Amino acid sequence: MRYFVWFLRALVFIAVLMFALKNTEPVAVKFYGDYAAEQVPLIVVMLAVFVVGTLFGLLLMVPAVVRNRREAARLRRELEKVREIVAREHEQQPVVAPETVAPLSPL
Repeated sequence: MRYFVWFLRALVFIAVLMFALKNTEPVAVKFYGDYAAEQVPLIVVMLAVFVVGTLFGLLLMVPAVVRNRREAARLRRELEKVREIVAREHEQQPVVAPETVAPLSPL
């Protein structure tokens, strides 16, 4: 499975590299107002947009990750309390001989 994942990574890398090599033409990037960047390679623009989109997506994931970590911590504390209760109950129960629970039958 590990080799398959590395094969897929290599395949994606080669595809992105080929795409980058085919898109090197300069383009003009116009921002708000009168600011414009002239003669910027298309792949640089695409890479910048990809990085900004990735950062934006990660930023949107932060609240869910924090909420999940809090929930996991709460559940760990609750599990520890339950384990303590079970351990206390186990210590308090007297040891019962098997004969008292199910008497032996006569031969």
